Amino acid sequence: MRILQVCPGYFPTIGGVEQHVRNISERLAREHQVTVFATDPSGKLPKEEEINGVLVRRFRSFSPNNAYHISLQMGRELRRSEFDIVHGHSYHALPLFFSRHTKRKKFIVTPHYLGRAATRIRRFLFELYEPFGKKIFQEADKVIAVSNYERDLLIKDFKIHGNKVTVIPNGVDLKEFQKLEKKEKEHKTILCAGRLEKYKGVQHVIQVLPLLEKGIRLEVVGEGAYRQKLIRLAQKLGVESRVHFYHGLYGRELLDRYANADLFMLLSEYEAFSIAVVEALAAKTPCIVANTSGLKQCVDNVNCFGIDYPIEGTKLAELINKVMGKKVGEVRLWDWEEVVAEVIKIYEA
Repeated sequence: MRILQVCPGYFPTIGGVEQHVRNISERLAREHQVTVFATDPSGKLPKEEEINGVLVRRFRSFSPNNAYHISLQMGRELRRSEFDIVHGHSYHALPLFFSRHTKRKKFIVTPHYLGRAATRIRRFLFELYEPFGKKIFQEADKVIAVSNYERDLLIKDFKIHGNKVTVIPNGVDLKEFQKLEKKEKEHKTILCAGRLEKYKGVQHVIQVLPLLEKGIRLEVVGEGAYRQKLIRLAQKLGVESRVHFYHGLYGRELLDRYANADLFMLLSEYEAFSIAVVEALAAKTPCIVANTSGLKQCVDNVNCFGIDYPIEGTKLAELINKVMGKKVGEVRLWDWEEVVAEVIKIYEA
């Protein structure tokens, strides 16, 4: 099959959608001809290259605050392209909307739908976009949700027939995690990983540091517009020496961070599904997440614990002290090989 994946960004750009698309594309490329259309707001990445068997084509875009990813060049190229399968990703960016115009035998959509936007201006634009966004689901042959939460949200917000939506969770490369070993270290570590935006909730972890043992450090892996505010918050609270920021970490280096952390935290206000939480659990690191959106499905109060919004510092500190260093037991996790097998079934149905 000739397969086109359309997404806002692609490796080495880091993010949940980017990671999802890369993992399925590289596995599909073992037996199929796979092309990825992605945007590159920086204009610094190669316009065309092959990565692990996947042909990646990047288009310059207008992406204010790393959002929307408007690319007229990509839109024109999509209109004159033809593939057997067109698989569009991320309702919250315009490449998916324009992928409808590509000639194809089948149109598959994985929206990674959050149900809302992060800022007031984004919420305003989100509402304006909704009537146009509905066309995506009307024209799709099949919609893939990454969680039951996202599936229910899509059906409610867009009146999609339930039979049209299939749930296929994100996965992990279980073989990679089996090789990890936890190392002894002098201090305890909390890890947060992901895009640095206010709704992701890293600020709550920084705010609670003064209530925790002084030997506890916070490692923050990721990039985003909210980074400088997080740095200033740490300075204001006098904990800047205990907060360490990293960016551009992936592969074995990132996996080692997961394995060596004593606790992983994601206090996001909304997530369709968190690959980071699943990866932390695969690395046998206990987790604390916000009792919100798709994150609630991760909470089992054995390996992953939840905390309600609004987040209270004292309660959060108590939960951190309770969970940090706990041993993680058996957790049912999907391998990316399983994910791709289910995706192929949809392509071939």
